Amino acid sequence: MLKRIILRLGFLSLLLIVICACNAASTSQKPTPTDKQNDKLRKQIEQIASEAKGRVGVAAEVLETGESVSLNPHDHFPMQSVYKLPIAMAVLAQVDTGKLNLEQKERVDKSDFVRLGQASPVRDRYPNGVELTLSELLRFTVSESDGTTSDVLLDLVGVEVVSKYLNELGINEIIVADSEKEIGKDRETQYRNWASPQAAVQLLRSLHERRGLSEQSQQLLFKHMTETPTSARRLKGLLPKTVVVAHKTGTGGSNDGVAPATNDIGLITLPDGRHLAIAVFVSDARTDLVTRERTIARIAKAIYDHFTQK
Repeated sequence: MLKRIILRLGFLSLLLIVICACNAASTSQKPTPTDKQNDKLRKQIEQIASEAKGRVGVAAEVLETGESVSLNPHDHFPMQSVYKLPIAMAVLAQVDTGKLNLEQKERVDKSDFVRLGQASPVRDRYPNGVELTLSELLRFTVSESDGTTSDVLLDLVGVEVVSKYLNELGINEIIVADSEKEIGKDRETQYRNWASPQAAVQLLRSLHERRGLSEQSQQLLFKHMTETPTSARRLKGLLPKTVVVAHKTGTGGSNDGVAPATNDIGLITLPDGRHLAIAVFVSDARTDLVTRERTIARIAKAIYDHFTQK
């Protein structure tokens, strides 16, 4: 009799444990208010992205809290001039180790110029070539998105060094393979220099946290990225004028009505001092530049509003 009672009590205890576990699992599966808000934001991003009539990838993360939202975060998108940021970071890492010096001078010859149609203020200002310091080359590359100076920097360190730098940061979904001049010869080459939106956010986090860079190098890049006049209608387009945005854009010319790349990635300082890393890539779009840039601006504004109104 006593044995039966013990067995029954044991069975009841086990049953209670199973019921409690099921209830806990059921509770954990219920969407939280945050989940619902993020789902609403993601649907809003999808709706905005559809207007570009192309492939759109988005990743955004508040670096201090890890809150995030994304759309096609691991898809591959041609970077165009966005790839000048990892090149510049790899160059500055060499400066930090003493292998290069910001004051060293490099000759930019006519043979270095990218073709007409590709952005190059140095080619336009100095048609016979010029000698520039490494610091000046970096400013032209990052702030003015100069294809010629970007190639000079890439030649200076080599593709392998840039790839090694990215690997050391643990970033596997950014590939720097070809120069601007090579892209100018064959439009399909631009698809070889690709990034995923999530990897672009990883890169921005590394820059923010000074992983692989000194404070001096980080601040120099922030200065160039904040002061850049390029494509102000993208990430910055609909944000309050007082918001600080350090960003790098990338654009590919249209071919038969299809634009291969209209991009912007950057760090947005929120009103409370937190930092929003965001990457928006628009690829193979069948719309005009105004529409593509407005798509990026509206996505950035939706994400900014979401994380500032919480």
